[in-house]
Amino acid sequence: MQFEIKNLQKSINDIMRQIGYMPAYFQKEGEFSIIRKITRNDYPRFHLYIKESKSYVFNLHLDQKKPSYEGAKGHSGDYDGDVVEGEAERIKQLLL
Repeated sequence: MQFEIKNLQKSINDIMRQIGYMPAYFQKEGEFSIIRKITRNDYPRFHLYIKESKSYVFNLHLDQKKPSYEGAKGHSGDYDGDVVEGEAERIKQLLL
């Protein structure tokens, strides 16, 4: 699920702390990758990519499990639905 927040005068680190996320193990160039665990285990977890330009563009999904085999980037994830929409709303309310 992708959403945008304009006129947000915060750093990515401030955003991350305010919404309760932590840096992911890997980063894509041009995007900041952060996660929020739902349980004490590594999965499931929310995974959020933030891209900064004139505004902040957020790309959120729910990782259900880690990749099935070594070197795989794909995983079982939810990119929409009630849980993902609820998390997007929580993030928006915390930042606005």
